[in-house]
Amino acid sequence: MKQLLSAALFAGSLFAQVPEIAFDSAPNFLKLPEHIHLGEAAGVATNSKGNLFVYTRTGTNTTAGGSRLFTHAGSRLLEFDRSGKFVREIGQGVYGFLFAQSVRVDPKDNIWVVDRGSNMVIKFDPEGRVAMTMSRKPEAVGEGGGRGGGAGGGRGGQGAGIPGDNFNKPTDVAWDAAGNIFVSDGYGNSRVVKLDGNGKFVKSWGSKGTETGQFDTPLSIATDAESNVYVADRGNKRIQVFDNNGTFKSQISGVGAPWAICISPGPHQYLYSSNSNDPANLDNGEIYRMELDGKILGKFGRAGKPIKEFGTTNSMDCRNPNELYVAEIGNWRCRKSACA
Repeated sequence: MKQLLSAALFAGSLFAQVPEIAFDSAPNFLKLPEHIHLGEAAGVATNSKGNLFVYTRTGTNTTAGGSRLFTHAGSRLLEFDRSGKFVREIGQGVYGFLFAQSVRVDPKDNIWVVDRGSNMVIKFDPEGRVAMTMSRKPEAVGEGGGRGGGAGGGRGGQGAGIPGDNFNKPTDVAWDAAGNIFVSDGYGNSRVVKLDGNGKFVKSWGSKGTETGQFDTPLSIATDAESNVYVADRGNKRIQVFDNNGTFKSQISGVGAPWAICISPGPHQYLYSSNSNDPANLDNGEIYRMELDGKILGKFGRAGKPIKEFGTTNSMDCRNPNELYVAEIGNWRCRKSACA
């Protein structure tokens, strides 16, 4: 179940020179129908009306592979109103729903799903109809919903000129002011793919590595008002910042291993980043609030299962800079934080 997290943000006691952000939590924010269970909350996003979309790893799918049928974990896209009331399910039975990774809503309220199992990015219009698909799942899919590097999986590599319809376990999607599409093609290819608004391949950059412009599992992507591109480079414990054409500009470190990032809109934008993958630090799991230049303004939370702790934050939405939605795959829940 998802939980409503009301947080009054203020600078409190300092830990490692980072102001702590106090927050409270209330349970049972989302009202799910009896026949639907949330499962791992992989993606969360809001539209201009304040409705909430959750892409969750739950249910089952059956896929044909030769003369055999394979049953594997499926994904569901659920919509709720701003009070947490269930509105509808979108894309039930869609071909590309295998292993949920993220969901985003663009400025025109189109709903974009990134599915790691099928290697696909799927665009739905605001009414919930499929409007565009990019990439495709392998021809033969075994249990688990996909094979890294299989047919349709892509090859990755900087400067390879690979068509943009060939992802390998993508992780997130974002857009610039001109409507160009950016996909973090993260688990298999360690790159960023840029496409135009019609889904036509423009370019890609990045490869596996530790140098600037290289990635080790880019898990999340966001753009600012100047159309700069921010990439959560989890394995390298940094956020890399590029211009709109993929030229490296700067990097942000000191915030653990970024798993999910988001940038708020408006005249004063904020960058949020979750640290969810640093087993050497038992106090990990916190979420940072920063200026776009990486200056840390505060942090809140830690890893764990109680109401005021986080279980692997896989996605965040900060359409309203004073309201943060958090999707957790470890605790099977989503939270909403209201910030002062």
